Amino acid sequence: MDNFLPGSASLVDCVDKKLLVTLRDGRHLYGWLRSYDQFANLVLQDTVERTFVSGRRFSDAYRGVFAIRGENVVLLGEIDPQKEALAMEGFTEIPAADAIKEFKLDQDNKKKRRDRRNRVLASHGFSVDVVEHDNY
Repeated sequence: MDNFLPGSASLVDCVDKKLLVTLRDGRHLYGWLRSYDQFANLVLQDTVERTFVSGRRFSDAYRGVFAIRGENVVLLGEIDPQKEALAMEGFTEIPAADAIKEFKLDQDNKKKRRDRRNRVLASHGFSVDVVEHDNY
């Protein structure tokens, strides 16, 4: 007997399908869901980590079998191969080392802008106490 309402989402429907999983730290993982548990911990097979950088560029790094703690998942969804191909039109793949370097530089710049903004807000009496990696 199915305990889910018609049209409701369930991880059981995603097993053996290609998924996109977005993590709390901003990483995007693409892989085949092979297993999960009651805490939404996931096991992906043939996992690829895709890093997007400015200028419609990206890189893919093969990660193999990947275990993901459920509390780190922000978003997951099934990948339609035709729609993925259409969405990636106009993007240029670059070497992973270049993408990672640019991504880290971009993250550092964002942190500097956030720190400047928080200093200004704090000087005007606003509270800016935020846990560093608690973005979601």
